[in-house]
Amino acid sequence: MAGDKETLLSMGFDPARVDWALRATNNRGLQPAMDHILENEGKPIPDPSAAAPTSASGSAGQPMDVDVDDEDEDALRRLMGTKAGATSSTEAEAKSIKCSECGKVFKNTALANYHAEKSGHDQFEESTEEIKPLTEEEKQQKLAELREKIAAKRSVKAQQEAIEARANETIRRKTGKDVGKLKDEMMAKELVKEAEQKRREKLEDAKAKAAVKAQIEADKKARAERAAREKALRDGQPIIDGPASASTTPAVTASSSSGTSGKDFKETRLQIRMATGGTPYTTTLPSDATLREVAEFVAAQTLTVDVETVTFAQHFPRKTFSRDQFSKTLRELGLTPSAVLIAS
Repeated sequence: MAGDKETLLSMGFDPARVDWALRATNNRGLQPAMDHILENEGKPIPDPSAAAPTSASGSAGQPMDVDVDDEDEDALRRLMGTKAGATSSTEAEAKSIKCSECGKVFKNTALANYHAEKSGHDQFEESTEEIKPLTEEEKQQKLAELREKIAAKRSVKAQQEAIEARANETIRRKTGKDVGKLKDEMMAKELVKEAEQKRREKLEDAKAKAAVKAQIEADKKARAERAAREKALRDGQPIIDGPASASTTPAVTASSSSGTSGKDFKETRLQIRMATGGTPYTTTLPSDATLREVAEFVAAQTLTVDVETVTFAQHFPRKTFSRDQFSKTLRELGLTPSAVLIAS
């Protein structure tokens, strides 16, 4: 716009820089052009034919995100040159333009239009009041004050952005720490749970091994007594019932003791081996479960076993369970706390 160019020239700016600012801001008004001149002060002026105004100006061509208050308007008005704005030279009496709503006086139509855009006022009239132009020294002083105001507003905005950035970073770090702490607690609980499971399995294995060892010793003792009786019969020697009955009594007592101790176990750990070979099946059942439930467990593991025809036996001591015993509990059959069964 011609009015904006005349205003900038009257403020003492270089004509080439004025043209550059108007091109770069696409003639969006006086304030964007002035911002462009102040921000690019000291930079070389590009050739107008070398690049498009938008690319040559870059971010400098964008209007600053800074509000201009009434004091800035007065400063811009006083920075005007002595040339008349839109008034004709023939109208000697009209020396300024006055806002009928607020009473402010402007040097030319450019400043009046700028005031109308900022305030929303639309009632203006010509005035004979003459606005004295500023001296060069006053112009430089006002330009320095405007630069300081713009710099101060930008500094406040930068500080606010820095505070927001620090607050966001604090929130991000706190969230990360909470997530890490939660993961550590879950991992610690898993480790404790795994250690408890291993300890329980180790204790059950030790009990099972002790029970098997006791059964082996009892079987050895029974075979030795049976061999002694058979030898006495072959040699024609009398068979002494006293030691046999005496040996039988501890066995009964041990069996009774085992049965009594078995009542203290709520669960029974079983290892079931197939007579045909293969990987044994291991399970833990309540001590009050019946032998038929064991048969149902084995039938669920392999299709070669039928609940109605399967049989179970023990090697130590050697014992075969009949179908009538399938209704008895594991505790009643003396299989607690652990036992090894052969399924066929």
